[in-house]
Amino acid sequence: MSRRITNKKRAGSSQSVPSAYQWAGMLSTSTLVLGILLAIVLSSGLSVVLTTHESRFTFNELQVLKDQANKLEVEWGQLLIEQSTFGVEGKIEQKAVDDLQMHIPELSNIVMVRK
Repeated sequence: MSRRITNKKRAGSSQSVPSAYQWAGMLSTSTLVLGILLAIVLSSGLSVVLTTHESRFTFNELQVLKDQANKLEVEWGQLLIEQSTFGVEGKIEQKAVDDLQMHIPELSNIVMVRK
């Protein structure tokens, strides 16, 4: 009886032993296709997360630049008002001299009034 068991074992050993991949069914075509699709979905999801992160970062940078542009615009407006104010003083003096024949008085003609 022991001879028969060993003969059966020897006869069974001539057949190839399935590997773990074959046993789990991982070498079938449908499993490989499923694995490839899973990898594609995973990489697509990660790329969406990365793109969203970059988009938010860029949007925040855009907001900072818009705030800076607004501040510069306000400063530019203030400088234009200041420039026009200085220009008006020169025009007023020129008009007073030309049209009204006004002139700057001598120091001896200036009278200081105290309150």
